[in-house]
Amino acid sequence: MRLKGYIARSVLSATAAVLAVLVGLDALSALIDEMRDIDGDYQFPQILTYVGLTLPRRIHEFVPFAALIGALVGLGRLASSSELVVVRAAGVSLPALARIVLRPALLVALLGFLVGEFLAPITEQAAISERALAQRSASSFTGREGTWNREGNTYLHVAAVQRGGLIFGVTLLTFNDEYQLQQTLRAERGTFLQDHWLLEDVVRTRLTPEQTFTDSATTWRWDTRVTPELLALEAVDNESLPLRQLWPYAQYLAEQGLSSGDVELAFWRKLLQPLAVAGLVVVAMSFIFGPLRDGNMGARIFAGVIVGVVFRIAQDFFGPASLIFGFPALVAAAAPIAVCWILGFWLLTRKQ
Repeated sequence: MRLKGYIARSVLSATAAVLAVLVGLDALSALIDEMRDIDGDYQFPQILTYVGLTLPRRIHEFVPFAALIGALVGLGRLASSSELVVVRAAGVSLPALARIVLRPALLVALLGFLVGEFLAPITEQAAISERALAQRSASSFTGREGTWNREGNTYLHVAAVQRGGLIFGVTLLTFNDEYQLQQTLRAERGTFLQDHWLLEDVVRTRLTPEQTFTDSATTWRWDTRVTPELLALEAVDNESLPLRQLWPYAQYLAEQGLSSGDVELAFWRKLLQPLAVAGLVVVAMSFIFGPLRDGNMGARIFAGVIVGVVFRIAQDFFGPASLIFGFPALVAAAAPIAVCWILGFWLLTRKQ
């Protein structure tokens, strides 16, 4: 038990340190990028708030790569001090050692999954909403951020979505069956009231072959199936949505005749992330007992970065390829993970 705990602490501490560095560098890069957009109400305090609220999403994204490099660093330190040699001499086989290392890796994967499932969706939506509100003028219908939706022949654009059923900068475009624009409606804000939206400061324009008609209203009732929950889903990237909402969202898009392949891909990637973490750790172990057994820490970190980059490139290749060529999203999500497991076990077995 002491041996298991010692190895687990070494791997966990290295993984936590690597995760902190990766997330910190990514957040710093995002902070610098956002400072280019300073204007109006979007100032440095708002930028700090936005980047801070996106930290849970960044943690979830970097968990697999932190586990890979952390395992290389943690096991590498034990190998450099010949402690792994002592462990092997004590009769611990490679499969048994692999099980010991995989336990803290799976713990990290579980923590990352919980952050991505319960915390990141809430903070990411709040971050995007606050930034969108700060970047849009108080008298403008448009903004740099926003989300689109479609219901039948009506297309909806919302500049900002807030929790609690509030939307800002609403634009409705209604077409006929020949895709000719029939009506536009703009509202400064909208509030969801049980089964309908109450739009405020409305300007409506109706188009006919002969002329156009424009009228305005203080409030306007909008009956629709579009709910605040649905707009909240569309306001953030698919990778930031929780599993419990991704699949129903994909079914809704399919019912509306819209493409749902990217949502299904995000669902399978999030579901299979623990397997991805474990597979990358197996690859790290195969390196420690193989090509990097006598290497220094810099070589191990470099190898981990290269493997992580190749893994991400494979994900970015198979994902769009599944949308273009039509093969299942499950295959696109599972293929890079399967390659990691096969490669890692082959190298481990080869070195026994």
